[in-house]
Amino acid sequence: MLNNISFRQLQAFREVMRSGSASDAARILNRTQPAVSALIANLESELGLTLFRRQKGRMVPTPEAQFFLNDAEAILDRLALSTRTMHEIGNLTKGRLNIACMPAAADMLMPQLLGDFLQGRPQVDASLMMRASSVVTEWVASQQYDIGLAETSAANPGIQTRDFKLKCLCAIPRHDPLAQKECIEARDLNGKPMAALQGGHPNLIATRAAFAKQRAKFVHRFELRTFQPALMMVERSLCYCICDPISAAGYARLAPEPRPVVFRPFQPGVFLEVSILQPAHRPASVLAAEFAERLSHELEKLEKHV
Repeated sequence: MLNNISFRQLQAFREVMRSGSASDAARILNRTQPAVSALIANLESELGLTLFRRQKGRMVPTPEAQFFLNDAEAILDRLALSTRTMHEIGNLTKGRLNIACMPAAADMLMPQLLGDFLQGRPQVDASLMMRASSVVTEWVASQQYDIGLAETSAANPGIQTRDFKLKCLCAIPRHDPLAQKECIEARDLNGKPMAALQGGHPNLIATRAAFAKQRAKFVHRFELRTFQPALMMVERSLCYCICDPISAAGYARLAPEPRPVVFRPFQPGVFLEVSILQPAHRPASVLAAEFAERLSHELEKLEKHV
């Protein structure tokens, strides 16, 4: 049957067509002459055709062999291309990454990490989409994206997660007297203007609870969707902010020295819980697995930072 034709048979056939003898083909393929002759005989048997006439030690191709050569070379070339492609994918030099990301990490952390990852990989394409954490979770669960970064949510059978608990920091104008303190407490910010996220966000709820625990008045002057614009307000000494360490790290990487905003630990603790999300029902590509490891390493560093 034709589906029993092997790669080695096609190789032997091509080399005999090129060289005109089984012995020359054997030398090229690093095989014995009887082995090459056997491969050709088996191929002829599979095809039900005579491919070569044996004349004075030479193998003269029949018209059927000439016709078959184009197909054989196309198959071998296609296999060689596929082998190279898979090798490149395995070496992380070719492929595509589809990443969905929560707003806090979409401005700085994820683009910087992805940019570093793609250095020297011109054949790797990427999609990086920013959406609310709930949408990121839906996208990954439906297998539209390879990797997601979102605020931790309830368990989802369509997702496997790596979870992190990041301690938030207090953002202070550099020349503010509070910048001299090693740690800021909620009572230090009693009645002072604050920039925070919109109503109902877990960060805002936790920040209000921290103020209430120390009987400090929380003044919500600026309500924003992400912390990057909040830090612009802190730069201008318009407010203070209890922000997540992802936003703080992104700001620190971009702001010129001396940075107009400094960050200090905050008590009582306010935490951002985030998760790396990947589809549960299909294996990750080599690229996705490697990038997820780098993202995990970055979040572990932030998790240890106090």
